[in-house]
Amino acid sequence: QAQLVESGGASVQAGGSLKLSCEASSKFMYGDYCIGWFHQSSGKQREGVAAISTIGGNTAYADSVTGRFTVSQNSRMNTVSLQMNNLKIEDTGIYYCGAGHPRLDGRRFVCRLSSDEYINWGQGTQVSVSS
Repeated sequence: QAQLVESGGASVQAGGSLKLSCEASSKFMYGDYCIGWFHQSSGKQREGVAAISTIGGNTAYADSVTGRFTVSQNSRMNTVSLQMNNLKIEDTGIYYCGAGHPRLDGRRFVCRLSSDEYINWGQGTQVSVSS
């Protein structure tokens, strides 16, 4: 069964860095999918922070993480990574990776950051940022 498994969560101080990994089934890495990273803090809804298309490598970022987070893929290793730099206290929460399909936007397919667009999810990994 196709699956996603996150790892790399940890406790860090504000200003520090972490790299999260999402190991994805071949179905997702070699099919026409978006792999997205989502952040969920206590009592709040899951919010998209970054996504990448497995075909073409097009990326999308939330405004709150642009310039700080970088999403990338390693098809050979079947992983999608999220490099998080200059972490802030508000980045604390559980990070999930999800798989969904690109959507047509004009004349090109894009990965969106709405959780409604994603159909498969991992179990999540905890990130805690302290002052």
